[in-house]
Amino acid sequence: MRSMLKRDLRILAYHQVLSIAEPDAFAFDLELISASEARFRKQMTLLRERYNPIRFGDVIRALESGTALPPRPVIVTFDDGYDDNYRVAFPILRELGVPATFFVSTGHVQSGLPYAYDWFVHVICRSAPGQLRIAALGVDCALPATIAQRRELAMDLLDRLKSLDAQAQQAVIATLEQEADLPRTRGHADCKPMNWDQLREMQAAGMEIGSHGVWHRMLAKLPPSEMHQEVHQSKQMLDGELALPVTTISYPVGGLDAYNEAVIESAKAAGYTLGCSYICGTNSLPFSAAFQLRRLPVERHMDEAWFEAMLALPEAFTYPSRHRAD
Repeated sequence: MRSMLKRDLRILAYHQVLSIAEPDAFAFDLELISASEARFRKQMTLLRERYNPIRFGDVIRALESGTALPPRPVIVTFDDGYDDNYRVAFPILRELGVPATFFVSTGHVQSGLPYAYDWFVHVICRSAPGQLRIAALGVDCALPATIAQRRELAMDLLDRLKSLDAQAQQAVIATLEQEADLPRTRGHADCKPMNWDQLREMQAAGMEIGSHGVWHRMLAKLPPSEMHQEVHQSKQMLDGELALPVTTISYPVGGLDAYNEAVIESAKAAGYTLGCSYICGTNSLPFSAAFQLRRLPVERHMDEAWFEAMLALPEAFTYPSRHRAD
């Protein structure tokens, strides 16, 4: 009943859609897997049947014209730009007629390099047995025996890493790669970005592409010149490579320490119309905080009943993601 009476915009936030046969052997962050293929199909079917899936373009047109959005509007979004978004999620979305927006980091699209935070977790999971020493994080401990245990350690350290400034974060990751002899240039199938041809195909099929910066860096932690470069260059590259201009940015990591007024002003100056955080919540209509849109994180342990309840009563069935965010 509440969802019928309150006018708001719900924005779902996904990362990866993967079916993992052996979760305990997965050498990346399991919590970035938002759903299995089967569960994602059920979620999108529910969305199609009970809600009105829309695009950010629909929101912009409604704002400009002063018209109302359809009842029960929902936007599906993906952060980062993993290639499983293309291989697994996109075919389901296209089949069911559900639009989605994919926020991508252009440096990774261009280079094919894995994402730095993901690789940080991977290196800890795959390093040779021994002592883990990271002075900047106050760490000096023996690496656990199992991948599952190492992954839990890595997730705790990742939170600490994200509290550092941008340069310190980069230095920690680069040193860890070098000492473990696991450079990101090796790549990995479980952490592969989409490429330009895939993005063009998705956009041509009705999906939206948005910006997630150039190198997925926490924008508020960068020096002003580097922050502006991340915000502006990502849009310039996307607009140059794709047929339709990009209107929306999702701030990497997306928490309160990942963006600020300076980032918002830079996004406006770059030509974006909307901006998404990773702060949990919905957006009352009409909304005034167009560059601080809240989202509802979808996480892998959510069953169908929980997903349905989250959409119907988000205040009661949502919570802050364990990530700060992605």
